[in-house]
Amino acid sequence: MKKQNVLKGSIILMISAAASKGFGALFKIPLTNLLGGVGMSYFSCAYSLFLPIYSLTVTGLSSAVARMTAQSAALGMYSNIRRIRRTALLMFTGAGLVGSAAVCLLAYPFSLLSTGGAEAVPALLMIAPAVLFGCVTAVERGCCEGMSNMYPTAFSQAAEGAIKVAAGLWLCGYVNSHGSRLMEYFPAVTDIRALSAAAGILGVSVSSFGAVLFFAVLAAFRRPLRGGEEHLCPRRETARELAATALPVGVSSLVTNLTSLVDMWTITACISHFGCGRELPPSVAAEDIPNFVYGSFAGIALTVFNLVPSVTNMLGKGALPSITAAWAEHDRAALEAGTFQALVTAAVIAVPSAFGLGTLAPGVLHLLFPLQNDEAEICISALRLLMPGMVCLCLSFPVFSLLQAVGKPSAPLKIMLMGTVLKLVGNLVLVPLIGADGAAVSTSVCYAAVLAVSLAAYIRAAGVPLPAAALVKVLYAGTMCGGAAILTNGICRRAGTSELAAVTASVTAGALMYLISLILLSLGKIKKAAIPENCR
Repeated sequence: MKKQNVLKGSIILMISAAASKGFGALFKIPLTNLLGGVGMSYFSCAYSLFLPIYSLTVTGLSSAVARMTAQSAALGMYSNIRRIRRTALLMFTGAGLVGSAAVCLLAYPFSLLSTGGAEAVPALLMIAPAVLFGCVTAVERGCCEGMSNMYPTAFSQAAEGAIKVAAGLWLCGYVNSHGSRLMEYFPAVTDIRALSAAAGILGVSVSSFGAVLFFAVLAAFRRPLRGGEEHLCPRRETARELAATALPVGVSSLVTNLTSLVDMWTITACISHFGCGRELPPSVAAEDIPNFVYGSFAGIALTVFNLVPSVTNMLGKGALPSITAAWAEHDRAALEAGTFQALVTAAVIAVPSAFGLGTLAPGVLHLLFPLQNDEAEICISALRLLMPGMVCLCLSFPVFSLLQAVGKPSAPLKIMLMGTVLKLVGNLVLVPLIGADGAAVSTSVCYAAVLAVSLAAYIRAAGVPLPAAALVKVLYAGTMCGGAAILTNGICRRAGTSELAAVTASVTAGALMYLISLILLSLGKIKKAAIPENCR
């Protein structure tokens, strides 16, 4: 396999991640238009159970296999690489089967607890196989990454995203078009939206299986590694090291995904008992209100909220090698430069995105979800309230990577546990008062606390100053960006332009003002000679 250096490999993975998120948006936004608020509540319910189980079994697997593969490759132990792959496939195929079975077994009680009925059960059953397929794919990706070949991961992610969009949307559309006929085969299901959600989410399982097929074809044409050291580590030792490396990362990811469970349980339960805190369209039946509000919040507001943090997450991964090297070499200048670059770059991306989405929320949501005006309308204020939390989450991801680089791998887990407790308390207090807007406020408070604690932990551990002046400059430029967008949007509205033209003009004006502000403030004007070679 062809190897890439750290920079090239990071760029490949970042492009792949961006493409994957793009396909995710192409899947989720039209799907929300097809399903509506109630249908998205069934879809989101399935994801709320699937993601924690998937995180626990799959998330840390690629890095564990990659780390052990890289160690063996460095020593020329090619036979041991084959043993690592076989052992990992055996172990985690079993773990995937257990995870898929757990989703199936928990489907009915989880649906009953979450939605008050069995309507989410079909969606849960359709997504269950994705846990097994994800485990197999993670092993194969880890083997390739350990050999410094990122192309298989990138291509498989792109193929997976494309299949998900095509299969999920086609299946959902087919069920919507042939609903009355299909309902005859599912007498236990009383809502066609439940079948539509199950059809859409089946696209996720189909795409995961497509990734498995991709690696099966790749394995058929891949030449086996020959020569080198013939020493083999014992299978038991290999299995123990795989579990010891993968489990902590999986638990950390599991905790991160608990916030979606908190939203699902607290929003539906609190609104069932206390109401939604606002007037809803008369077309929404009283019994559907909790699922309608939760489905709208999760399918619309949180979908838009999660787009930007996925990009800054890649920035943290890119900074990890240089910060690790600087910490090991006690190079304070490189440590400070790397910290500056990671935090300020994340802020430069996150702050204008937050101001733009916050000021243009009505236009953006109605453009993205044109068939769901009622759902989009109740998410406008929630999206605005989520924006401070989005900025904090965008900065938190790089800080978590920096903490791992300076020898604090367990800190993110502890910090996210604290944030999840804060999120739960916030939802229980605020959702009964202001509905879904309360969940948005508690999310922002949660991630603000997470960022504050993680920054304090990193500064204390690394002994580097916080680039406060640069961050204030970014915040000021973001304010100017938001102001320009508001003014332009008001002018376009008074001129009677279309929604698309108003949003486009406002985004353009805000972006230009943001760039001008950054240039005038001379943000990031660091002399090239002052930046260590390994941080450039």
